[in-house]
Amino acid sequence: MDSTTIVAIYKTHTDAEQAVRDLQHGGFDMKKLSIVGKDYQTNEHVAGFYNTGDRVKYWGKFGAFWGGLWGLLFGAAFLFVPALGPVVVAGPLVASIIAGLEGAVTVGGLSAIGAALFSIGIPKDSVVRYEVALKANQFLLIAHATADEVTKAREILRNSSAAEVNVHPSAQPETAAAM
Repeated sequence: MDSTTIVAIYKTHTDAEQAVRDLQHGGFDMKKLSIVGKDYQTNEHVAGFYNTGDRVKYWGKFGAFWGGLWGLLFGAAFLFVPALGPVVVAGPLVASIIAGLEGAVTVGGLSAIGAALFSIGIPKDSVVRYEVALKANQFLLIAHATADEVTKAREILRNSSAAEVNVHPSAQPETAAAM
């Protein structure tokens, strides 16, 4: 099965959360959706993370945001990534990140997040742009699915408040079609 990846960048967690809910209401398969964002711990609140069966609980500045998303998405991780800092990931991208970390896979100067994005067919120049967005405290919404599913997601995200939406076809991994 050929797959295509769509990546949307959101400036705020509320915009990213609304996009997830729009995709859910539009019938997009939540098992194919991931979200990545930095975890800010500049405040004095206690932060925690634990897993109870298939449910992850989290507290911190964006605890309600991540908790709500973890109820919809499958897989979750809280990681410290050099050059990015604390990062929270929800969705199937977690498996790619863990596989890269366990296999010590590195891709020329990319973080573990960047290597995972590269491993699903996103070109390195786009990966670097997404890492810059994360460093700027923005959120990445990533769907890795069939071309038809990504087309449907793109139509839904076109009406969202995304700062940027890019489709990366698997057949042409060196190009990205910007919306």
